[in-house]
Amino acid sequence: MTTARTSRRGRANLPPRWFVVAFWHAHRALVRTTRGRVGLWRPKPNGWGALWLTTTGRRSGQPRQVLVGYIEDGDNLVTMAMNGWGPPEPAWWLNLQAHPDATVQTKDGTRAVRARAAHGPERERLWVRWAEIDKDLDAYAARRPAETAVVVLEPRDTATAT
Repeated sequence: MTTARTSRRGRANLPPRWFVVAFWHAHRALVRTTRGRVGLWRPKPNGWGALWLTTTGRRSGQPRQVLVGYIEDGDNLVTMAMNGWGPPEPAWWLNLQAHPDATVQTKDGTRAVRARAAHGPERERLWVRWAEIDKDLDAYAARRPAETAVVVLEPRDTATAT
């Protein structure tokens, strides 16, 4: 996520799309080159962390990797299905909807997870937690034509996973 200022009309100002994309590419290259030693971090008390998510491509069946911000909720990791706050759903979220089993690499190591969308009171509670970290969250979300999914990554037992 990037830091943004709120305009007089109450809308969050985002950096130009080319800048966001260039930053994502540079960050991904840094994590890939260092194999996660640099570029992944744990959530701070009033901040989010960065993790490396490996999904299965919904059409290709091939591994796909992406960096996402996350917070912790007990044993679960929670992220937002955003695409730089652009209109389309991110490919990683579409992949997880087709194949919910995935792997995450955090600063603490690698683990197997199963993804699901939070709904109802759980979604509201998690949204409020993100809004405490990112004061422009509602303004960013208002830029999207559909509700932004709150994605819960639950630990899964690799011995019984299929």
